[in-house]
Amino acid sequence: MPTHDQRPAGFLRSLREDLAAARAHDPAARGDVENAIVYSGLHAIWVHRLSHRIWTRGGPARVVARVLSQFTRFLTGIEIHPGARIGRRFFIDHGMGVVIGETAEVGDDCMLYHGVTLGGVALKQAKRHPTLGDRVTVGAGAKILGPVEIGADSSVGANAVVVKDAPADSVVVGVPGVVKPARSTKEELREAQFYIDPAIYI
Repeated sequence: MPTHDQRPAGFLRSLREDLAAARAHDPAARGDVENAIVYSGLHAIWVHRLSHRIWTRGGPARVVARVLSQFTRFLTGIEIHPGARIGRRFFIDHGMGVVIGETAEVGDDCMLYHGVTLGGVALKQAKRHPTLGDRVTVGAGAKILGPVEIGADSSVGANAVVVKDAPADSVVVGVPGVVKPARSTKEELREAQFYIDPAIYI
């Protein structure tokens, strides 16, 4: 699903890319220095990139990675398990309440709003969290649960609850989430009586 290169980018390169993603996704972004200081989403992403590298060493290092991720949760309100695989140019807007599980995979150029959960529905030690393709946007409060796949260039509406796969170029809205082709108009979606996240049309 995600097509990003799984080899970690250099730290400075990742930092610059994440700052650029913040500028691209948030019209309130004023400048890189301010964003680096005040954006909790960026702080959570940067610490995750470090904790994930520690996690991949295995053994006792994983305890260190978990402690680091939990400390970041305390500071930012964003919980990203160090085992999660996050692509490049990832952006979390506002951030508070975001949860990303251990086996989640997120492609390049993805964006999550606050309150999003990429969660599991099973207790087995297996792939149990979602996979997001490249350039996926997930609206505020949405829950994507289980080892489902959301195809590239798709959007998940605010407060949707998604428990089934969605193909590329989809819009997923409602509870439970219903897949609509991206070409559906706002009027068609509203007639289906689903709550729409305006951000997915920007």
